Amino acid sequence: MGISSDNVHGLVLALSSSFFIGSSFIVKKKGLKKAGVNGVRAGSGGHSYLYEPLWWTGMLTMIVGEIANFAAYAYAPAILVTPLGALSIIVSAVLAHFILDEKLHIFGVLGCVLCVVGSTSIVLHAPQERAIQSVKEVWHLATEPGFLVYACIVLVVVLILIFLLVPRYGQKNMLVYIGICSLMGSLTVMSVKALGIALKLTFSGFNQFIYFQTWFFTVVVIVSCLLQLNYLNKALDTFNTAVISPVYYVMFTTVTIIASIIMFKKLPH
Repeated sequence: MGISSDNVHGLVLALSSSFFIGSSFIVKKKGLKKAGVNGVRAGSGGHSYLYEPLWWTGMLTMIVGEIANFAAYAYAPAILVTPLGALSIIVSAVLAHFILDEKLHIFGVLGCVLCVVGSTSIVLHAPQERAIQSVKEVWHLATEPGFLVYACIVLVVVLILIFLLVPRYGQKNMLVYIGICSLMGSLTVMSVKALGIALKLTFSGFNQFIYFQTWFFTVVVIVSCLLQLNYLNKALDTFNTAVISPVYYVMFTTVTIIASIIMFKKLPH
């Protein structure tokens, strides 16, 4: 069975997104290091990077990548789009090796290769997503018992990480920061999917912004993205970029696939 035209559009958008996002990690890291020289480091709770033009350049690059990623979710299943982020690992790892002098050793190279192999396997077996005619359909899926339980578990774990583990282990173990970003990211992806569908249908002449559900998903995307951005900055400022990128990718992809399976009830075949 051939790949659909919508999946092709999603594929192209997701690939271009990976190049921008992978590059943004490097630019942001350089901005964070530069800002840390003259102010309180992000890893220590400071926000001096907000005054650093280089960090904002990295943010702009990431925004461009996320816009392409956002559009990809409007066309293709999340279970197809998310794994393609593996390419951003290659981009960031290679650039970190040459620009940040964060050496990528043999196990790092092996890890990147395994990410790409695993992602390719998932893409080849990604299910064809059913057509959704309204954001209300996404709302119905998101408010079914299975996904509500998942969302509640995610929120409880994130709160535990933020209030109990970040103060104690945030500076020692990168999994604390990455765990927050990954778990919230799985909820963000589902909301981005809903918002992308709403925009796609609205541009086709079927206004979805008359429904409160669309605005709810919009608020979730904004709040969740700001939370992820804060803790991703802390992780990048504290730990090696060449390590952060692949670990974040694996955790984020895993929980997003789980969330997608629970919400859309679609398994890879």
